[in-house]
Amino acid sequence: MKNWQCWGLLLGLGPLLWLQGRWVRRVTPRLPEPPGPRAGEAGAGPLLRLLIAGDSAGAGVGADSQHAALSGQLVQALAAHCTVRWQLHAVTGLDSLGLQALLHQLPAQPFDVAVLSVGVNDVTALVPPDTWLQRQAALAQLLAERFAVRTVVHSAVPPMHHFSALPQPLRACLGAWAQAMNRGLAHALQELPADAPVKRLLHLLDTGSEPLSPVQALASDRFHPGPTAYAVWGQGLAQQILLSEGLQAP
Repeated sequence: MKNWQCWGLLLGLGPLLWLQGRWVRRVTPRLPEPPGPRAGEAGAGPLLRLLIAGDSAGAGVGADSQHAALSGQLVQALAAHCTVRWQLHAVTGLDSLGLQALLHQLPAQPFDVAVLSVGVNDVTALVPPDTWLQRQAALAQLLAERFAVRTVVHSAVPPMHHFSALPQPLRACLGAWAQAMNRGLAHALQELPADAPVKRLLHLLDTGSEPLSPVQALASDRFHPGPTAYAVWGQGLAQQILLSEGLQAP
């Protein structure tokens, strides 16, 4: 769906989409953030200081434990190649502005790499894609200045057009909004100068030749990632980080 089609849906179907949004909030189960450690050290070899920050997906909603969630899967994959000293700071409901506020509250400390999971709540709030891009740039700048991060990995906004908890046409509209954000971010990162103070990467979920079905990918609420999706996400992020940081041969 093109951007103009998404805006057309909003203009033509605004009342219906608003009603559908209220219905989804009322009937969708509210899954908890899973238990488990949110900081630690694992592996052996060169030290990699890792920050994972973001929203409910970053916090692991949809998994039974942090081990099965994004942080656990990512740290486990990285620890096979290096010593990972990591922290997770993610809260259900955060959008990009909320994440900025959370990062400002953390003690200033150095990290090498930051992984961001944020965007779904910006989509549901209908934050314009251009505004969202500005907020991603602000997050990267904050991470570089406050935490000495040298590499920021932006996880792409997930494919909301596959979120079966969302009825049509709301699903198609929000999915198109998410895709517009991802296209804009990919273009913005390609335009960054080679000598930018912080390296910024976009991570797109790669499920190989056989994409995950919504049943495989989604948790019981049909909105958040399930354990299989977290495993694929964590493995893909680890490979991208290792290559970027020179810890694994291409």
